[in-house]
Amino acid sequence: MTEINIGINEQDRQTVAAHLKRLLADSYTLYLQTHNFHWNVTGKQFRDLHLMFEEHYNELSIAVDDIAERIRTLGSPAPGTYKAFAELSSIQEVEEVPKSDAMISILNRSHETVVRTCREALKVAQDADDESSAALISDRMRIHEKTAWMLRALLD
Repeated sequence: MTEINIGINEQDRQTVAAHLKRLLADSYTLYLQTHNFHWNVTGKQFRDLHLMFEEHYNELSIAVDDIAERIRTLGSPAPGTYKAFAELSSIQEVEEVPKSDAMISILNRSHETVVRTCREALKVAQDADDESSAALISDRMRIHEKTAWMLRALLD
């Protein structure tokens, strides 16, 4: 590959990319979790939750592409297998089909997990003076914080 000269040294690019890989894994795992709940939700809130989960996984679909492309921009390969995502992700997988209230609670915890991953990655990007990665991470953090808040509101 041609040498990358974007004003961020190789070591910093690789460190930021490593944190973005964790963010990608968390985001993709959350995408799968949300899609699973979209398919399997039942109960009195079915329509509202079914549609909300669809909005969430559609947003995450775009996000994972943005994160993966930033990893590539930094000169690192983006992980793209279930095995890699399972090794990198901090989100707990759910094997059963929970009741709708449990789905909301699980998704809330998962979004909060992604926020914590963002906070760690943001600090690394800022330390590397990588404004592009920092902006992407900051945007992702804001979206996950808001989504977690909205999910918590459903549980009150």
